[in-house]
Amino acid sequence: MSVTYVNPEGDFNRDTKYIETRITADGRDGYPVEPGRYRLVVARACPWANRAIIVRRLLGLEDVLSIGFCGPTHDERSWTFDLDPGGVDPVLKIPRLQDAYFARFPDYEKGITVPAIVDVPTGAVVTNDFPQMTLDLSTEWTEYHRPGAPRLYPEELRSEIDEVSQRIYTEVNNGVYRCGFAGSQGAYEKAYDRLFTALDWLSERLATQRFLVGDTITEADVRLFTTLARFDPVYHGHFKCNREKLAELPVLWAYARDLFQTPGFGDTVDFVQIKTHYYVVHADINPTKVVPKGPDLSNWSTPHGREELGGRPFGDGTAPGPTRDGETVPAGHGAG
Repeated sequence: MSVTYVNPEGDFNRDTKYIETRITADGRDGYPVEPGRYRLVVARACPWANRAIIVRRLLGLEDVLSIGFCGPTHDERSWTFDLDPGGVDPVLKIPRLQDAYFARFPDYEKGITVPAIVDVPTGAVVTNDFPQMTLDLSTEWTEYHRPGAPRLYPEELRSEIDEVSQRIYTEVNNGVYRCGFAGSQGAYEKAYDRLFTALDWLSERLATQRFLVGDTITEADVRLFTTLARFDPVYHGHFKCNREKLAELPVLWAYARDLFQTPGFGDTVDFVQIKTHYYVVHADINPTKVVPKGPDLSNWSTPHGREELGGRPFGDGTAPGPTRDGETVPAGHGAG
């Protein structure tokens, strides 16, 4: 999650100044790609972190990049490792993600965000630049991709992926937050119209093609999916994005189910943690911290019919294998 604020007109703004250090094959920023050196810290509740979870799994980087899971709730300052025994990450040996930030920047004043990649030997955060992070996993970590890993950011499609991803980010990924945190009626209605204009555009685009760019899953699909997965459980009610539910938008609903039922996507989604995070942490929006019981999530497993549009989810590659032990979504937290 990122640090946010609302301007005097009631418009939501996101602080997008991240730690831009990169982990690269040539180590030009001082952090070369090395198996076992880094730990990806995530929270299943967070859509930005969910992207990194999905990409790491699709590319088969589990053996070279370990993962640590923060709990779904946090205080004003930091995500915490309250899911681990003793509330301490077993690899980094810290109770709070802020400890890794302070190890590198003792006077760090910005938000403690996930996803973050931490240098295990020093215990210091390397980067929290989530858009660049997943691109680098695709392009800089290639030596360690699994056999059959998909090409999520192929060179010949990068300009189109970037263009589509940028609109998805500003209008959809961030658009739901612009609705939810609007500080005035006018700001909310403007944000609402922008969001659903973009969702209508996506519905039109996906009516005749199975995936957003090309005929395979790319980074653009990962970026859209994590917002769609949270739409009915959280954004429709909690953020007042209620023109329709996702389940009432036929094209996007079928597209979302297609991805959800693809290995590497739905098996990373923890609906219980998602709802707990938003409804408990956002006390300014939901002061009672009551978490809704619904919606019924069994419909995520229903047939979607998107195969008729053709396309090959993994291109010339293959689906990832089963989720690793210790990384599975807890029973009862998914759509099953």
